[in-house]
Parts: sequence; C-alpha cells; structure tokens
Amino acid sequence: MQISEGLPPVIKADAKILVLGTLPGQRSLSDQEYYAHPQNAFWSIMRELFGIDGDYAERCALLMRHQIALWDVLCASVRPGSLDADIRPDTASANDFKRFLRQYTRIERIVFNGRTAEKLFHRMVPKADHARLQLSALPSTSPTYAAMPFAGKLNAWKEGLCILQADK
Repeated sequence: MQISEGLPPVIKADAKILVLGTLPGQRSLSDQEYYAHPQNAFWSIMRELFGIDGDYAERCALLMRHQIALWDVLCASVRPGSLDADIRPDTASANDFKRFLRQYTRIERIVFNGRTAEKLFHRMVPKADHARLQLSALPSTSPTYAAMPFAGKLNAWKEGLCILQADK
C-alpha cells in the first residue's frame, strides 16, 4: 500500500488558532489544497464566518489574516481512499508539534476538525508538547459526516472560532 503524505501548514507567525484535520484526503492531495473536496464544508463555513472566498491562494491568505492556521495531526499514513476510518494506525506518524509550537508561539488554541483528529492527536502527541494550549473538537466538515446538517456545523464552528477572534 502507498503511504499518503500530508501538506505543509498554512500559517503566518501571528497565528492564534490552529485548525487540525487528520490527513488530507485523495482530492486534497491531488490538488495540493486543504479541504479541496467540493462537498467538504470547511471553505463554505469560512466564507459564512469571515467572508473568505476566491481561489485557494486567496482563501488561505484571508484565513491567515484572521490569525487562523491549517495543518494536520498526521504527516503520513497508509490510507486507501479518503475516509478517516481507513487510516492504518500502525503506519501513522504525527507531525512534529513540539518543534512547530516552539516556532509559532502565538498559537493559543488548537481546534480539531472532527473527533478522529482529536483522538489521533491525544494518542500521538505528548501532552508536554501542547500543555499551554486550549484544545477543542468541532464537528467534521467532511461530507461523510452527514449526521449534522450544514447549519449545525456552521453554528458549532462559529462558536468554536469566533469566541477567540473577539479577543483579538
């Protein structure tokens, strides 16, 4: 089986919030863009909350202007397809959060895009590497998480992101 490797982080030095997914899906890896699947709600939610729109580079620039960064818990894993359930834990390796958080010292909060990202993070990243940070899980923006309609996801993400944004 082929190992899927993640994307580099989308971040600027002043980032306060780090949004973590698990590992990019096939469409995101193919396009080299976070949340590239057209039915993933992430960019639609960012448009509703912050007016973020345009091509991928423009959306990333606007996201960073709001002091929000994107990355993934895993840097690599075997995962046939795009489902988090297909990630092979025995092949998974986590990104280097110790070094990353030493470099980006303004990050105050990690927001997980779904419970799988949260579980992988807690299993694979030592607490000492993130002890100073607030952690919270938000509903997955993946189209496979259909238990919650878009409006519910939007409200949860609004609460999860905008509270800190108001503190700027």
